[in-house]
Amino acid sequence: MSVIEGETGSWEMVIGLEVHAQVISESKLFSGASTRFGAAPNSQVSLVDAAMPGMLPVLNRECVAQAIRTGLGLKAAINLESVFERKNYFYPDLPQGYQISQYEKPIVGNGVLTIDLPDGSTKDVGIERLHLEQDAGKSLHDQDPRRTFVDLNRAGVALMEIVSKPELSSAEEAGAYIRKLRSLLRYLGTCDGNMEEGSLRCDVNLSLRRPGGPLGTRTETKNVNSIRFVQQAIEAEARRQLEILESGGTIDQETRLFDPKRGETRSMRSKEEAHDYRYFPDPDLLPLELESAWVEELGSALPELPDDKKSRFIADYGLSAYDASVLVAEQENAAFYEALVGSGKGKRDPKIAANWTITNYFGALNASGDTLESAPVDAEKLGGLLDLLADDTISGRQAKEVFEAMWESGKDAPTIVEEKGLKQVSDAGELGAAVDKVLADNPDQVEKYRENPKVIGWFVGQVMKATQGKANPGMVNKLLKERLD
Repeated sequence: MSVIEGETGSWEMVIGLEVHAQVISESKLFSGASTRFGAAPNSQVSLVDAAMPGMLPVLNRECVAQAIRTGLGLKAAINLESVFERKNYFYPDLPQGYQISQYEKPIVGNGVLTIDLPDGSTKDVGIERLHLEQDAGKSLHDQDPRRTFVDLNRAGVALMEIVSKPELSSAEEAGAYIRKLRSLLRYLGTCDGNMEEGSLRCDVNLSLRRPGGPLGTRTETKNVNSIRFVQQAIEAEARRQLEILESGGTIDQETRLFDPKRGETRSMRSKEEAHDYRYFPDPDLLPLELESAWVEELGSALPELPDDKKSRFIADYGLSAYDASVLVAEQENAAFYEALVGSGKGKRDPKIAANWTITNYFGALNASGDTLESAPVDAEKLGGLLDLLADDTISGRQAKEVFEAMWESGKDAPTIVEEKGLKQVSDAGELGAAVDKVLADNPDQVEKYRENPKVIGWFVGQVMKATQGKANPGMVNKLLKERLD
């Protein structure tokens, strides 16, 4: 548990997250309207979405399949019978006056998500449930100084609400949880995880308690749309609650919003209980009954998921847990790495490939803003560079120079090495002559070497200078030791 020190003693944060993930599906949960992002306002609204009289919802089979896949990826129980209910509340962008959701009988029950922490350790976080529900529309408050406009394109879009158990204890763990969940959803192909477009949003439930004591009163901070803001909201709300509790006050159970500009949360409304929504089974939808054979079929078609891939990378490639976690965080990154390593006779050193991928390649991607698809260097070109490094055609320092030139020009490594004349000198005769000349010209340094062998570094530098940096450093060291010793 993460402990916060106050003037009256220690406190623990207890955090649970409710993540709303937009289901990847061409049409909405109960209508055939498109879910494409960026369309003109109110251009993707069916009569069902607009709640026209007499319109009946028809459940989208693919959305159900996506929820099952996600549940299986979370190692969760798939409930073969679930029920859609009406969650009643009134808001301008909710045409029906209720949201079709699931409450008492969700489609997915208890599961687990293993998160990776910065120190290389892992932590299992319980998943309480996953249920399907339809999204509301969007109120636009910044289009006119006097009026609010309503866009119903999102109304009826399928969401998976994934509820964690209150087992997170810091902003850092919450960030790790969302990153891991987003990675899993992308591997499964059930949600694109794009928080900027609103396809992944998070509600933060947080309370403070004395270490090991009973749970405190929690607040819910709604609709936080980035991992950084989730972490900032947790820190801000924890500070607010700490000040209240330390001064002898009590926490009100309420819904709050996070203001990233001010770095603080503010009250939105008192927290509703389930009975306030007057849940009841939707009379237009029969209970959802699944066949176990279909669930098994969906499970057998799942891809290799991040945790399994991480274990394989550690076992097959000898990578550290940290390096494996970084490489498998995104499916495309893992595929790039495996293409770089190769297989059979052409297999490259896995650890060197990992280091170049994580440090040099990902660093260049971040600096340039490129993606794997748009980057001027692909796995084949980077592999060509590593081959030149492995056979001593170039040195490690030269390899970095060549890589920068590759990124700028898009040319392959052999071409750049040829154009720049960077080929490393590894000929024993040529290097031996250079070494002999340096030793002959510097007898005083030779005497110093007898007293302090570390002086050999000075000789290496002189030989490198004499060969314009093209000498093979390893061979230079070897020749120097042979002659000096």
